[in-house]
Amino acid sequence: MNLVGKEYEVDNLTGKNHEGPNANVPVRRLTATSIIGDKVENLDGENLGTIDNLMININSGFIEYVVLESGSFLGLGGKLFAIPFSQLYLNAEKECFILNREKEYFKTIPGFDKNHWPDTNDHSYFNDVDTFWNAPSTTSPRYT
Repeated sequence: MNLVGKEYEVDNLTGKNHEGPNANVPVRRLTATSIIGDKVENLDGENLGTIDNLMININSGFIEYVVLESGSFLGLGGKLFAIPFSQLYLNAEKECFILNREKEYFKTIPGFDKNHWPDTNDHSYFNDVDTFWNAPSTTSPRYT
């Protein structure tokens, strides 16, 4: 099997990953485990939090929301926020996601506690999130 200059069968037999600064450029796909735990920054480079989890629409296959953990220290305190994935874009060079919001913004929006998640099948909750963020939830993020 040779697809566009790549010999995947040979690569898979070696068990080695491609290395170097351009091994995955341009980034088109990431595993869920590589996204969970990623840092989220704003345009000024301020840390807004980390991606705690992903909400995937099982009908469309799209990641609709990331669950952002913000304001915690060593995993204590903080709040979780559902953010439409379309609001984020990847900064591959910095290996983080960018959200065009100021840090103070998270003091004004509703979040939830780690132990009290909203009912994930309560469509009204996610409709409210979409309305609040003013974004459709079925688009993919931008890449840089």
